[in-house]
Amino acid sequence: MAMRKDKILLVEDDSTLSFIVQDALTREGFDVVCAPNGESGFKMFKESNPDIIVADVMMPKMDGFEMVRLIRLTSPAVPVLFLTARTALDDVVKGFELGANDYIRKPFQILELVVRIKALLKRNHQGITEDANMSVGDCSLDFASQRLVVCSETIELSHTEAVIIDELFRHPNEVVEARTLMYRIWQNDDYNNLNRLHGFIYKLRKYLSKSTVLELLNVRGIGYKLSVCKAC
Repeated sequence: MAMRKDKILLVEDDSTLSFIVQDALTREGFDVVCAPNGESGFKMFKESNPDIIVADVMMPKMDGFEMVRLIRLTSPAVPVLFLTARTALDDVVKGFELGANDYIRKPFQILELVVRIKALLKRNHQGITEDANMSVGDCSLDFASQRLVVCSETIELSHTEAVIIDELFRHPNEVVEARTLMYRIWQNDDYNNLNRLHGFIYKLRKYLSKSTVLELLNVRGIGYKLSVCKAC
């Protein structure tokens, strides 16, 4: 019996580039379905149930950001890799806030794209499988809906924030290395991502400040620790 191929949804409005990438990924053993814009991509996502999405950012009718925002409403876990000609940090951060797992800048080498795709699929298949609900102290996380409840107050999280909280909740009173979090979010520990991570931690610390038993601490030069007050 033939092994099922991983299915890739490729959303790219440049027909020449789309053909080249589809051909290369098919040769690598993937099952590839294509869409020319975000509107068609969103429709095809619902029809084809892909294992991973590779999407351009700038497209007609509906851009990649909006497409992924809609997909994330019902599918928070499917890996997303953005193809982008943009270099502005704000655009990259926006992509991650919407739930992207990785991005690659145009022009790119096909081999690099293949390596990134395989890394995302490997992580998704082997797992870190996020629990639907996790609780620590007086806080709980619903990963699927990306909601954090702190002392009965519900906070809507971005996908990246939910991933960080999920990792911290798995290791209460333990030091979680910054590089571990960066690999979960971006599949690399590039030093340039460290400031972005600090920004997310800053926001999460504010969210958790209303907890009576939890405190999110910096562990200088290493990472972060979700401290749980056992006497409280």
